[in-house]
Amino acid sequence: MNAIEFDPSGNTFEALRHTERPRPDPGPGQVRVRMRAASINYRDLSIAWGTYPSQQDAPFIPLSDGAGHVEAVGEGVTRFEEGDRVVNTFSQVPPDGPPSAARQPLGAPLDGTLAEYQVFHESGLLHVPDTLSMEEAATLPCAAQTAWHTLFGAGRPVLPGQTVLMLGTGGVSIFALQFATAAGARTLITSSSDEKRERARALGADETINYERTPDWHEPILDRTDGRGVDCVVEVGGTGTLGRSFQAVAPEGKIGLIGVLTDADQNPNPQMLMQRRGHLHGIYVGSIDHPRDSFAAMKAAIEANDIRPVVDRTFALEEAQAAYQYQADQAHFGKVVISI
Repeated sequence: MNAIEFDPSGNTFEALRHTERPRPDPGPGQVRVRMRAASINYRDLSIAWGTYPSQQDAPFIPLSDGAGHVEAVGEGVTRFEEGDRVVNTFSQVPPDGPPSAARQPLGAPLDGTLAEYQVFHESGLLHVPDTLSMEEAATLPCAAQTAWHTLFGAGRPVLPGQTVLMLGTGGVSIFALQFATAAGARTLITSSSDEKRERARALGADETINYERTPDWHEPILDRTDGRGVDCVVEVGGTGTLGRSFQAVAPEGKIGLIGVLTDADQNPNPQMLMQRRGHLHGIYVGSIDHPRDSFAAMKAAIEANDIRPVVDRTFALEEAQAAYQYQADQAHFGKVVISI
């Protein structure tokens, strides 16, 4: 089979290379999927740059998110049959481990989704909603689950009438915008691009702020919420934005700390978070204990509200390096997908 392999000794997108590997066979309880699409997350860039906390020593197949058709099922599989359209969960039972083995993320340490075929345990797959294309479904495992867990899994779930702030217009933030809007929340979003702000408004954003023209963006956030702040911050910036998020959160509100897209010279002062009795949650994708259940709940919401993931651009398999660079340039709105 054709695949893209990453050589961890390279620490550059040029270390992504085409390779051929044997087509994997499904064992008991396993499913072989003909992959049709995969999507890129910031985590994948970090792994390629050598800045991710845990790194691999040997070449591996990257990316954690994918969708495809079931081509073959192993002995004992009951959830799927040949021809089913499926999407994988972020963490998986290792292919050579028992079903009770601890789950590990795809795309490091486990081989990921950027290949023509991949084998998954049936517990690590779900059916693709009928309304979604393969490219759209391939965006769900990491970014969508991260947004869903931030809003509804971590701490108190967001309720209708509450206020949610998204930072930027990448995959997690756009999913959070769509989910929060569907839940009846008031939504605010930041971007340095007026064009992206317009696109966010078209998706349902109630308020948008250009953070480049207004670096102290927490001030208009407070103005537009009558000084109260927001009930939930989808914080993808990290230390460079966290201090402003502390000031923008409402009393008893929550901040989901997801990303590390910015740098800062000093640590943010948590005094305002303390004064507002706010809650800071570290977010790592979705539920650790029940990842499939969390994914299923999110999938049900997508189907009930006819939510369509926003795919900014689709690249061919042989354009993997260009796809990574496009994501790194932060020109995208929503998700970057690779067709397989």
